[in-house]
Amino acid sequence: MLEGIEEYLMDRQPDTVLVQGDTNSVLAGAIATSKLDADLGHVEAGLRSFDREMPEETNRVVSDHVSDYLFAPTEQSKEYLLQEGRPEEDIYVTGNTVVDALYRNRELAREKSDILSELDLLDEEYFLMTAHRAENVDNQTRFSDLLAGVSKAAAEHGVSVIYPIHPRAQNRIEEFEIDVPDRIQLTEPQEYLDFLRLEADASLILTDSGGVQEEACVLRVPCVTLRDNTERPETVDVGANLLSGTDTESIQEKSQTMLSRPTEWENPFGDGKAADRILEIVTAKQQQVTR
Repeated sequence: MLEGIEEYLMDRQPDTVLVQGDTNSVLAGAIATSKLDADLGHVEAGLRSFDREMPEETNRVVSDHVSDYLFAPTEQSKEYLLQEGRPEEDIYVTGNTVVDALYRNRELAREKSDILSELDLLDEEYFLMTAHRAENVDNQTRFSDLLAGVSKAAAEHGVSVIYPIHPRAQNRIEEFEIDVPDRIQLTEPQEYLDFLRLEADASLILTDSGGVQEEACVLRVPCVTLRDNTERPETVDVGANLLSGTDTESIQEKSQTMLSRPTEWENPFGDGKAADRILEIVTAKQQQVTR
C-alpha cells in the first residue's frame, strides 16, 4: 500500500491528502503523505481506546502524530490530542462525517431498502449484531461466549438476532466448528443503505465496531459493545452504550439495562456538517499559502 499510494500521490501532486479512520490503509496513506510535499489531514483524529493490543489504536496514534490537520469529532478527542502534545492550532473539532452520512441517507434507506421484507422482519422486533475484531473472533472461547451471550439476551426478549457476518468471522466459525445458536440468523454482509435500515429499526445493537457504536448513538438505538474498552467513550457518557466484554452473563445483563433506558440521549458527534467544516478549513489555509 505504501508503494502504491506514494506512486499515485507523486503522479497527482495534491496540495492536501485526507485520510479517515484507523484502518491499515489509513496508516499507509498517512505515512506515504508525510514523506511528500503535501499537507496531511486525519479525519476522526484523537479517538483512543488506550488498548495497544488493538492494531487500530497504533494506526490512530501514528496517523495523528504525522498529520498537519487533526479533525477531531469531539472535545474529548481534542483533549486526548492535547495530552499527547499535539499543538492546539493543528486541532479542529468538526463533528464526525459519520453523522453527515447518516443524516443524508437515513430517509433514503427507508425509501429504497427492502431488506426488512427480504429477511421477514417487517413488524418484527429484532436485535442487530456485528462482530469482526481479531481479539473476539480469532479466539475460539471468546467468540463462542459472545455468540452464546447474544443468543441468551435475545431469547430473554423473544427476538431473533440478525448477524451480517464478516468474512473473517465466517472463516473462524468454520475453522473452530462453532455451532451458531438458532436465535442468530447469519446473513451476507449488507450494502450501506440496507445496513443503515437494519440499524435504524433494531431494538438493540450488539457490536464490536467503533463506527457502529457511533451510528447507533446518532440513530438513538440502544447499544451494547462486545468489548472491554471503546474509542467512543462519548457514547457511554451520554447513556447510549454499555461495555459488556464477551462474558455471557455480562452481555445479558447489559442488554437488559440498555433496553430499559430511555433513548432521548444527546448526540455528541456533531450536526451533520463536518465535511463542510473540513473543506472550509483546508481551503482557507490553501488560499493563505497561495497569496
